[in-house]
Amino acid sequence: MQNIRAEVLLSTKELRDDIPFFTKVLGMRMDEIFPADDPKVAVFSGFGLRVRIQNGADVGPGVLRIMCDDPILIAGGETSLLAPNGTRIEILPLAAPVVMPPTSHEFVVRKMTDQASWVIGRAGMHYRDLVPSRLGGSIIASHIRIPDGGPVPDMVHFHSVGFQLIYCYRGWVDLVYEDQGPPFRLHAGNCVIQPPEIRHRVLFASDNIEVIEIGVPAEHVTTIDHDLELPTPNFLPEREFSRQKFVHSKALDADWAQSRLPGFISRDTTICENTQGVASVHVIKRGKGIPVWASHTSDIHFSFVLEGSLTLEGENQPAQELKSGDAFVIPPQMKVRYANPSNDIELLEVSLPGDFKTQVN
Repeated sequence: MQNIRAEVLLSTKELRDDIPFFTKVLGMRMDEIFPADDPKVAVFSGFGLRVRIQNGADVGPGVLRIMCDDPILIAGGETSLLAPNGTRIEILPLAAPVVMPPTSHEFVVRKMTDQASWVIGRAGMHYRDLVPSRLGGSIIASHIRIPDGGPVPDMVHFHSVGFQLIYCYRGWVDLVYEDQGPPFRLHAGNCVIQPPEIRHRVLFASDNIEVIEIGVPAEHVTTIDHDLELPTPNFLPEREFSRQKFVHSKALDADWAQSRLPGFISRDTTICENTQGVASVHVIKRGKGIPVWASHTSDIHFSFVLEGSLTLEGENQPAQELKSGDAFVIPPQMKVRYANPSNDIELLEVSLPGDFKTQVN
């Protein structure tokens, strides 16, 4: 097998000025230099990077980004430098903090009959956007499907998020997660949360698999991990990822109790407890009593109609007839009523934060 390596080519006018900068200031290693009597080319390596600096090379000065856990420990605490050859050096955090933009509150109704286009996204999956405005960038809610079952062309990866939920709506999908044991099958009605930066992989899907995915914030980075192999040898169900634990909530194991709303019952997925209040996820069904007007104090309150139908009545809003596949967002303090629910009504309710109050009117 042949040896292969890659390098970045940078130009300079005076190599002797660049050698001390790249070796002493940045702490890189000089691997090559030539010709010996009047050097015109030097090769440096460090931080997983190989750089060739050549007198008069026909290239621009360029930008080098060095990313590390603590940027101030490199280059004497400087995080923005200019090399003698004109190259700009940026020293950045290896994992940029997740920025949660303020929520732009609005009343949202998204129906299957809106004929929103399905977009082909990562690993060939089809995405339907359930909250087009993203509430100012605070959340992305997607209805995802894979029409043809079989192996999924996915890789081990992780997401830099504040919260992420996968709810299996139709069919089933095989998943595997870091330190959570062997691959398992996520059946319809079950859900998982993917704590921040937990490595995972989608392995196999049934025909016509459909899931609901919630991500906070809306724009977040997905990183491929080329080195980790799943499943990992350790089973660590109590491990925390940014203070959140992995959850696999199964409908068959759930206990049903009175919902926060009269006239309905709900099953708690334990997600509020295991995210330390970051979010709560409930499945809501018809119970005893008459639906009433109510409001909430949650910052983000998203619902998806899994089964059945209802009339969504909102303060100063026309009534909306909703059925399976429809989604809606209720802003804080807005009075609404889930009127005329069918006996088979079933709602997925996601709230951030997980601890909030409901005011029944």
